[in-house]
Amino acid sequence: MNGNGYEGGPQAEYVRRHHKHEIAENQCSSLLIKHIKAPVHLVWSLVRRFDQPQKYKPFISRCLAEGNLEIGSLREVDVKSGLPATTSTERLELLDDNEHVLSMRIIGGDHRLKNYSSIISLHPEITDGRPGTMVIESFVVDVPEGNTKDETCYFVEALIKCNLKSLCDVSERLAVQGRTESIDQI
Repeated sequence: MNGNGYEGGPQAEYVRRHHKHEIAENQCSSLLIKHIKAPVHLVWSLVRRFDQPQKYKPFISRCLAEGNLEIGSLREVDVKSGLPATTSTERLELLDDNEHVLSMRIIGGDHRLKNYSSIISLHPEITDGRPGTMVIESFVVDVPEGNTKDETCYFVEALIKCNLKSLCDVSERLAVQGRTESIDQI
């Protein structure tokens, strides 16, 4: 994984526990951390909805999910214009409501993110004296022909940063509105 300065503190243990990727020679990997001023259960109620990623992912216009929300479930997402893709087929690899960990893998679509796999984990923390959430997202992906590892990581990190910023904005807005129930209730 790229060194992003996350070697110390509690996040190092979270990364060791939840963010294990096998990285091949032609792949790149990285992780990002976002601190959100909203309780972990509220943030998790958004993240765990594998069937509704558009609730916080700004580049997804539509999602069609098959079956129940369980490991192996598939979703077909439509990507908003402006990105070098229109669709992505994704499989839920892990959904742990106790540890607040979700993992997914891209298995098809018209894009260059081959063998993409990501893990997102949520961890309670206190922010400004209030319940907050540390979100850690890691990924591994093939480096497309004609691109470098740095270019590929930069592109994927930019997408994840936008998703995490949106997750933060939606979660904090719900927290400020006093919404502490699961997003499924809304």
